[in-house]
Amino acid sequence: MTISSLSAATTTVGGELFKDAFRAHPAGVAVVTAAGPDGPVGLTASSVASVSADPPALAFSVSEGRSASQLAGAGTVVVHLMGAQQLDLVRAFSTRGAPRFTDRMDWELLASGEPLLRAAPWALRCEIAHRVPVGGSVLIAATVLDVRTVAGGGEPLVYHDRAFHCLGPHSRLP
Repeated sequence: MTISSLSAATTTVGGELFKDAFRAHPAGVAVVTAAGPDGPVGLTASSVASVSADPPALAFSVSEGRSASQLAGAGTVVVHLMGAQQLDLVRAFSTRGAPRFTDRMDWELLASGEPLLRAAPWALRCEIAHRVPVGGSVLIAATVLDVRTVAGGGEPLVYHDRAFHCLGPHSRLP
């Protein structure tokens, strides 16, 4: 057995080096929405992760900002797992100051008050269980209450190296 050390290849970890490392690591794309005090709020997140299947739970993080603070303060959210066909929606929710929740976005308020983006292949309505401040972000753990799916949701959307990409049969490895 050989034990290797990272010390020969490591450097002091700074914010830019950390970002470079994660820029090389693809992530799924989601839009997280909630009912805010002044109306619906939402943002694009690439930090969504499955945490537990029993009970169903997920986690995501939000950075500082108006929408993020309103999401972090909500009791419930809807996590929309997005496909390549929803790229325009994803871009709208990831662009600061872009109009959100317009008529062209095909959304509705659920009876429980959260906004639902109807075109999302998967929508998971969640109750926030834990909020953990980490640096300039808040890590949110949430229990999944309901799951909604749209048949034929299309190809998955991923974020890699500061750009959106589509996964599908063409990208499958043998």
